[in-house]
Amino acid sequence: MKRYDSFVMGHISIDENIYQGEAVKEIGGAVFYSSCASHSIGNKIGILTKLSRKDREYLEAFNVPKEDITALDSRNTTSIRNIYHSADRERRTCTALSVADPFTINDIPDNIDSQIYHFAGLISGEFNNEMIKYLHNKGKVALDVQGFLRTVGENKEMVFKDWEKKKEYLPCIDYLKTDAAEAEIMTGTKDRKKAAEMLFGWGAKEIMITHNKEVLIYNGKKHYACPLKPRNLSGRTGRGDTCFSAYITERLNKGIKEALLFAAALVSLKMEKPGPFKGTRDEVEDYIKKFY
Repeated sequence: MKRYDSFVMGHISIDENIYQGEAVKEIGGAVFYSSCASHSIGNKIGILTKLSRKDREYLEAFNVPKEDITALDSRNTTSIRNIYHSADRERRTCTALSVADPFTINDIPDNIDSQIYHFAGLISGEFNNEMIKYLHNKGKVALDVQGFLRTVGENKEMVFKDWEKKKEYLPCIDYLKTDAAEAEIMTGTKDRKKAAEMLFGWGAKEIMITHNKEVLIYNGKKHYACPLKPRNLSGRTGRGDTCFSAYITERLNKGIKEALLFAAALVSLKMEKPGPFKGTRDEVEDYIKKFY
């Protein structure tokens, strides 16, 4: 039996990021940014992903040991073009160039036991919803709603639509992550604190809402907030994935306030450099001393 702190599931993505007219091809995907960050700070991480056999070389980009990566064959590898329209990289147009095969309960290895099962999806339909209920009985479920709201529309441009079955599945989710825009789509309110309260009311136990200035956590009793303090935004891609995965693994042995501070500092440091976070716990602690 393989035992993990967090078992991260999702499609790796071949990203084409276009910023200020310059195109850069990068390995991306929530599963990539999430697993690299949590592994770097000392957690035992397992991965489940799908990609085309011809693209298996991209698995080398992970910093997690090969024996902890379950990579299943897919007809296609997910590939997304991101065109950033603003200097702060908050506004972007995303186009799905190709999409990998979805995950089902049968794809989950029998020989794993994890404290957290992390749904790190990119596009609606990536996961069979029943996986949430199935894994809810095995450990804590962490879920990023991006993988349930972001839909491939006309011309393959991605649009966000509400998760129709949210009230059925939110009670199975221990850690729910949205950004400010996704929270508004799900709840109808721009007020992030109110949105978090509504999501809690529908059953999610601990809600993270990310924003370009701060990260908010709500646990049904109290709102917690921590600012982001990056000195530049060259590593903006993967912000939410990194922050969420750092937070949920810190929560295994820390309270909300401590885990949130550590995650906010880690992602601030990550945003200063392109690519996933591959730094150390000591570097994050130093960042906290300097800037928090």
